Amino acid sequence: MLQFSKYQGLGNDFIIVDARSGGLPPAVTGPDPDWVRDVCDRRFGVGGDGVILALPPSGEADLRMRIFNIDGSEAEMCGNGIRCLARFLVDSEGIPPEGSWSIETGAGVLTPSWLEDGSIEVSMGAPRLVPDQVPTTARVGGSGCPELEVTLNGVPHPAVAVGMGNPHLVVPVASLDSHAIDVVGPPLEVHPAFPARTNVHLVEVLAPDHLRMRVWERGAGPTLACGTGACATLVGLRLLGRCAAAARVDLPGGPLFIRWQGPEEPVLMRGPAEPVFDGVLAPELTPPLPEPADAVQDRPAVVERPAVEAPQPAMSEQAPAGPTDGEADGAGTAALRFLEGHSLDEMIGLANDSLPARTLARQRRDGEPQA
Repeated sequence: MLQFSKYQGLGNDFIIVDARSGGLPPAVTGPDPDWVRDVCDRRFGVGGDGVILALPPSGEADLRMRIFNIDGSEAEMCGNGIRCLARFLVDSEGIPPEGSWSIETGAGVLTPSWLEDGSIEVSMGAPRLVPDQVPTTARVGGSGCPELEVTLNGVPHPAVAVGMGNPHLVVPVASLDSHAIDVVGPPLEVHPAFPARTNVHLVEVLAPDHLRMRVWERGAGPTLACGTGACATLVGLRLLGRCAAAARVDLPGGPLFIRWQGPEEPVLMRGPAEPVFDGVLAPELTPPLPEPADAVQDRPAVVERPAVEAPQPAMSEQAPAGPTDGEADGAGTAALRFLEGHSLDEMIGLANDSLPARTLARQRRDGEPQA
């Protein structure tokens, strides 16, 4: 039985699996890309922009985060994802005394903090402005970051590359309405200047402290929001002299608030994250899990009984056709394997750890009226 929680930040949604106890096998903690694609499928799976694993830390941090894109590839970091993970921790365990967590990511140890208004601010670390750290083959220009020229609808546009632990291509445009991100995004994701591919962002400057952007995420396609992308966008435009040190960044899913004081300083990202639902993966979607030892020991012996052939009803009394023997056997085997492998206490524990229970706990904590 594999439990999960689904969270979203500005519509960027993730399937979170808590593996901090260390009891889950490599099939979960180092998942096969096919499994990630299956579980993220919005018609045949849970649906999501990616899978987030909460893992034991390898160093002094509170925990470690791995994130996998909808195409099964692993990302170094995700700004919306780390906010969702922080909100999951709040809902599951409450707010820590210091109000923040240290989380290992592929981009280093980052620190999300819970704010009084219920939003989450993340210190995202200093941006990477050296080509090898983005990574990109573009050269640093007069702005102080890698610069290049890209083509949109046959017209050349200046652009910049910024690393936030993952690569970003930021392209300022006069109007977002003149460019379809699902058209320009795919070729720019695989632009030859980015050996590890790149996230792509088109940005329109509404005011020095107000930006509007569209996102094409590497490995995910168009999404409603990208936290690291919003950070990279503000950094790139500030270095180009196009925006202030702090700005509201409007994405299709809603606004993020980004601050950056300059080179070597961390980028601060503030925004929401909300729970969607908790669940248990069906056996067909669950990677192979180790069977609890007590389930094997306590399993009752199977007593073989001779088959008894039931009398066949007359033709006029035939019942509607049901599942074939093969279908019934397959469904029965899957159900039996699920029930035998998990105790009643485990199932009750799942119910007690449900989203309604955690929501009530949050309401009591925040003094909200309870239904």
